[in-house]
Amino acid sequence: MILVVVFVSIFIIICILDVITPHKYPIGPTRIPLLGSYLEIQKLRKKLGFYHLVWDQLSKSYGQVFSVKLGLIEAVIVSGYDAVRQVLCKDDFDGRPDGFFFRFRAFNKRLGVVFVDGPTWIEQRKFCMQHLRKMGFGGDLMEKIITEEVNDLMIDITNKCENGKSIEVNGLFDVSILNGLWAMLAGRRFALNDSKLARLMELVHVSFRMLDMSGGILNQMPFLRFLAPNSSGYKDIKQILVEFYTFLKESIDEHKYGKNDQEDFIHAFLMEIEKNKESPGSFSEQQLLVILLDLFLAGSETTSSMLSFVILHLLKHQDVQDKVHAELDSVIGDREIHFEDKKRLNYLEAVLMEVQRHSNVAPLAIAHRTIRTTSLQEYIIPKDTLILASIWSVHMDKNHWGDPEVFRPERFLDSTGQIINDSWLMPFGVGRRRCLGEVLAKTNMFMFIAKLIKKFEIRIPHGAKLPDKHQDGVTISPSPFSAIFIPRR
Repeated sequence: MILVVVFVSIFIIICILDVITPHKYPIGPTRIPLLGSYLEIQKLRKKLGFYHLVWDQLSKSYGQVFSVKLGLIEAVIVSGYDAVRQVLCKDDFDGRPDGFFFRFRAFNKRLGVVFVDGPTWIEQRKFCMQHLRKMGFGGDLMEKIITEEVNDLMIDITNKCENGKSIEVNGLFDVSILNGLWAMLAGRRFALNDSKLARLMELVHVSFRMLDMSGGILNQMPFLRFLAPNSSGYKDIKQILVEFYTFLKESIDEHKYGKNDQEDFIHAFLMEIEKNKESPGSFSEQQLLVILLDLFLAGSETTSSMLSFVILHLLKHQDVQDKVHAELDSVIGDREIHFEDKKRLNYLEAVLMEVQRHSNVAPLAIAHRTIRTTSLQEYIIPKDTLILASIWSVHMDKNHWGDPEVFRPERFLDSTGQIINDSWLMPFGVGRRRCLGEVLAKTNMFMFIAKLIKKFEIRIPHGAKLPDKHQDGVTISPSPFSAIFIPRR
């Protein structure tokens, strides 16, 4: 009897402590012991469809900085230009989350380059950028690789669209986008119809839809993997990771055992492992695997989805497509397009900027974590608090943009037709932890769209209806739609 009383008393104390918040901590929705704000958040998500809209709704009640308890995780949600910039630019917020999911995906360690922080992140990011640049990242070789991918894709589209056939746009850019990165990472490219890569890209899309920026329910309530391995997603995510790492390990082994002797990123990393084998530090084969996973995921899904959104907007706004083509005709004429032409194609650049603002492929910045107790506005945020910053709230701020729900590329052009570089546009984030692949993504977007619009007139299939609702997850992607690509004369 005494043991029961002690157990109940301890449980009650744990439940009370679980819902108490620190002094000067942001307020937020009601907390339930062990579940936190989970039930209310899920109710709102079911109603609104997207997590960033849930955070927007709650911010109307609790302010631009508010707290939520995501199962076992303490989190602060941040909206609005000033607060978002402070989170993204202040060193105190430079940490990355360190929960169950983020270790589970990395051999139960803190590995990779996206979800690590401190000296490891500084060292690995420096190594990645240094050696990717050697492989052509950000230079003429990268443009050459991307140009080859675009040209191959245009041939493929021409063959598929014979006799006015429509083709599915979602997934259209997957292999082409990944090839540009994979050539630098692994010294090879894939055929557009490669079945193994098609399977991996399917897994990328599935995994991005299963999770959210906090790491999903597995990160919030990791004990569910024992109680409900299927419905919690644990079993599926585990299988997805097995397939990814099997593929990546094969690529590494090809380099280790002489089947691929390219001097690419994998080769450089293996040389670094060999050089540091007496004192490996953060250079190991597992670290290489997780870095490749990070770059594989980050370098394919977001850019592919963004290009699909560009096509969707050009279908919805045929007048915008016509203006882009007229500018290409005027500036480029019959010659080949080069990346340096970007600075002379202001209307096209404004269109790409507006798609990034309006579509919000990454509505939340990659999750941050406070590395020490710090301040945010009038609040005190304890160390190790998860921070979710809403880029969507900045891109859709009515006070700044006036009509944010309207697709209007002209908002990024001044009266003389020159580009307005508005600091409120931040699709790649800001600060030290802004997106590693920004240069590659921008080059891809420009080269693919410029060449496609120059070569094809893109139209809506007869009787087809374009989607208005998109798909939620770690990123936002368009719902499936098709288009007809008509070769220009």
